[in-house]
Parts: sequence; C-alpha cells; structure tokens
Amino acid sequence: MLSSVRHLARSVGAGVAICYALARVCEVATRGRVRVIGYRFVAQPVSAEGQAGPARGGAIELRSLAAGDPLVAQLPRPPAVIARRFADGARCLAAIRSGRVVGCLWYKECEYVEDEVRCRYRFDPDVAVWDFDVYVEPEFRFGRLFARLWDYAHRELRARGYAWTFSRISAFNAESLAAHARLGARPLGGALFLVAGRLQVSFASLPPYVHFGWREDMYPVYFLSAAGCAGAQPFIRTEQ
Repeated sequence: MLSSVRHLARSVGAGVAICYALARVCEVATRGRVRVIGYRFVAQPVSAEGQAGPARGGAIELRSLAAGDPLVAQLPRPPAVIARRFADGARCLAAIRSGRVVGCLWYKECEYVEDEVRCRYRFDPDVAVWDFDVYVEPEFRFGRLFARLWDYAHRELRARGYAWTFSRISAFNAESLAAHARLGARPLGGALFLVAGRLQVSFASLPPYVHFGWREDMYPVYFLSAAGCAGAQPFIRTEQ
C-alpha cells in the first residue's frame, strides 16, 4: 500500500493519496463493511479527428455489440450486470481480435445510475452521453488500443450528433486519469463517498457539498450540462 500511496502523491497530490490510504485502512479493518470511494468528474469533447493515428493492418476489429451477440458472453462483467445494462439502453463498443474481446467501452444516453454508490448523473440528452466501464485487456494496455477504442467511440458519437461525453474516474487510479487527460478530458470536480452499511455520506467539490442518506431512495443527483455547442465550456448544476 505504501508504494501506491507514494505513487498517488507524486502523480495526483497528497490529498488524494491520504484519501486512498484511508480507504484501504477502512476496507481492511472492517473487512469491507466500511468503504471510502473517490471520484473525479470529467467532460471530454467529442473530437473531430482521431488521435490514435492510422490503423495498421486488420488485426483489431472495432464494432458495436448488441444484446444477442455471442461475443457478449466474453465481456468482463457478470451476465446479470450486462443484461441490466442492455435493458437500460446502454450501448457497448468492443475491440475484437481473432474472435476475442480485448477491450470495450460503454455509454448511456439521458441518465446514468451509479453502480458503486447511490448516485445518479443526468445531462442534456441532445448534446452529451455518459461513458463508463472502459476496459482493455492487460496485454494491450501499453499499445494504441485504448486510443483506437476512443477514436471509434467518437466516430459513433459524432454520427449520432453528440458533442460531449461525461464520466467519472476513480480518484485513486492515476493511470486512468492520465490517459483521459491525454485524450482531452477536462476536470469538473470530484466527490468522496463514505459507505457504512446503508449509511452513505458524500462530500463533493460542488453542491450539494455534503449529502447524507440511509435509504435506497436517498441519493444525490448530479446534472452535467454543456452550453449547447461543441466549443462551449461545460458547466454543472445539482439537485437532491
């Protein structure tokens, strides 16, 4: 844990490193009954051009997966989770090599219900989507697959008329934060959740700055919105 704390302190700051250490201590000391979860919220403009450069050869196929596609069984999440995502209207974009799914990216229109804590994100459905669960198999993480997957996602989003994609990233994942920054992601703030059984307390850098909940129907709702054109600066409003 100490090496992770040092790495976070160097890459994203001492405050995040302290929160990570607190999260690990709580998880270990309570055997997972108390959790500390940190998020960074970002907005990424849908790019007009690709960033991965031209593809070399045809080894990697990039395409959407529908609910009945046989490759859905390879997605790195439990079948019930995958089925619920498709039922909720989420879309899955996949990178495939020799019949094997080696990467995927999900996005959702209109609203996204957080699956780690009690929280909802809403946004302007005419100009933005919510992206989540971007995954690349370990042996492909040091190549261009991450950027190629995003290029493909941006092509699809441009074709559907979207200008922005919003997301949350673990505040404790320095590599993911850096990768999104290289793709042009803009920071919008963050939130820290303390979860102990049914009790959930959140502290955010935007209102509501503090939120308490102890029932399933008690959660913060964050509205993320762009000003309506691709070049505009995003802004956030919230409600409880």
